[in-house]
Amino acid sequence: MTDSTHINDSPDRPTWFFADKAIAAVAFTVALFCMLPHLAVLLASFTSDTDTLRHLADTVLARYTGNTLALVVIVGIATFLIGTGAAWLVTMCDFVGRRWLEIALVIPLAFPAYVLAYAYTHLLDHPGIVQTTLRDLTGWGPRDYWFPEIRSLGGAAAMLSLVLYPYVYLLARAAFLGQSGTTFLAARSLGKSALVAFLTVSLPLARPAIAAGVLLTMMETIADFGTVSYFGVQTFATGIYSSWFSMADRGAAAQLSLGLLAFALLLAMLERANRGRARFANGKRQEVIGRVRLRGRAQVGAIVLCGLPVLFGVIIPVIALSVMAVGSEQNLLSRRYVKFITNSLTLAGIAALVTVAMAVILGSFARLRSTRAATGAMYVARVGYAVPGGVIAVGLLVPFAAFDNALDAWMRATFDVSTGLLFTGSIWLLIGAYMIRFLAAALGAYEGGIASVSRNIDAASRVLGESSAGTIRRVHVPLLTPSLLTAALIVFVDVMKELPATLIMRPFNYDTLAVQAFRLASDERLSGAAVPSLLIGAIGLLPVILLCRKVARHDA
Repeated sequence: MTDSTHINDSPDRPTWFFADKAIAAVAFTVALFCMLPHLAVLLASFTSDTDTLRHLADTVLARYTGNTLALVVIVGIATFLIGTGAAWLVTMCDFVGRRWLEIALVIPLAFPAYVLAYAYTHLLDHPGIVQTTLRDLTGWGPRDYWFPEIRSLGGAAAMLSLVLYPYVYLLARAAFLGQSGTTFLAARSLGKSALVAFLTVSLPLARPAIAAGVLLTMMETIADFGTVSYFGVQTFATGIYSSWFSMADRGAAAQLSLGLLAFALLLAMLERANRGRARFANGKRQEVIGRVRLRGRAQVGAIVLCGLPVLFGVIIPVIALSVMAVGSEQNLLSRRYVKFITNSLTLAGIAALVTVAMAVILGSFARLRSTRAATGAMYVARVGYAVPGGVIAVGLLVPFAAFDNALDAWMRATFDVSTGLLFTGSIWLLIGAYMIRFLAAALGAYEGGIASVSRNIDAASRVLGESSAGTIRRVHVPLLTPSLLTAALIVFVDVMKELPATLIMRPFNYDTLAVQAFRLASDERLSGAAVPSLLIGAIGLLPVILLCRKVARHDA
């Protein structure tokens, strides 16, 4: 009996052992790779001289800090007001156009902020349509009137707010839909008005979700480069890029990245702490809150408040960009544009596949091996979403450039052969940066899907002789296909919009639609920039359509 048992178990033991070890090795390797930019920035900051940083401290560092903080505060407040107010109106009130507006309010998420910046500069700048028409109608000269400056910190905050408020809107709306009507109706029965009941009951219950959305918009704000760069607003993001390219000082870029990284990690810790305390929300709707039918001025006010974000965040920019594109000289069928599109789709497609695959491995490792090490690996992998693309780019280029140069020097000295830049000049390091940046989004989609899969299924799979790898391949992946496809699509579109990491790390002469739009806009060729901008927005509509379908399904 002993021999028989030994014979039956010995073939299985290596399979289980090596499969589990392989998953653990890949998971920890991904986590270490996600930590690399942070460690590299930290090390480069302390090992580089501080001459450039002292010069920046004497000149523009205070401006970097003040502008970055001001943007974060303004965008945070604006997205809170727009997102929460719109979510409450479409969830709790009934008015003309509500069903259309509750979907349309999500659409601005498809556009990067720098695309709106190009459109509104064409409309509102001094030589733009609005001011030109104003001067023609009034006969005023350039010095005879005051007009808000679009290329300013306020203009950048407006552009960011218009594209980021859907994060708050979606989370707030989900929180309002999940609330029980009992407490709200109790407040109303005590004589409180609908507004007072909202402020004292519904809003506090939805606070964790709203806070998470606002913190997410803040993290996206500090990561923005395209908008602030085009508007000439000096922030940490533009300072990193200038130090790297204009000053050719990687040490200064790393030191600025460290400051921005610290701020980003602080926001990530706040978001994590906020989610950790969010345990009191009511998850069951014992009684549904009936929508209040608005009439007269109240109805007009609701339509205006919900319609303005859509008007300024979607309709006006799309019309402006379309008119600009018609008059441009950009040919989508030309060889150059085919290359831009191919490069963009290639990078986004590969990055989506790699990121989702790593999310599955990390998520499955944490599920099948619920240890502190697995939890730590998941946390490290999530931090990348809070880190701006420029910081990740600097954090990866510094160590890999050093490795490439050291290897090339050794090969030259030993074999008289030059290896060149094996990693630094390849798309694979850029894809690695994308993976670090957007792995958290893929992990979120994975966890959302795996939460509905009973752990009894995992146990049954193991009892039937499947290894961890077999359970993932034959059980988890088939069950999670819809969630994984959603994750891949979200990462795909995020990569299409990503600008700073692409600008810094792309191989020579390997431009994308985002890079082309930024280059044309930087040369003040806004009509030309409209064409790639519209393409980016059109592709971004794909995940938004999926989100809209989910919103429609949860409509009461």
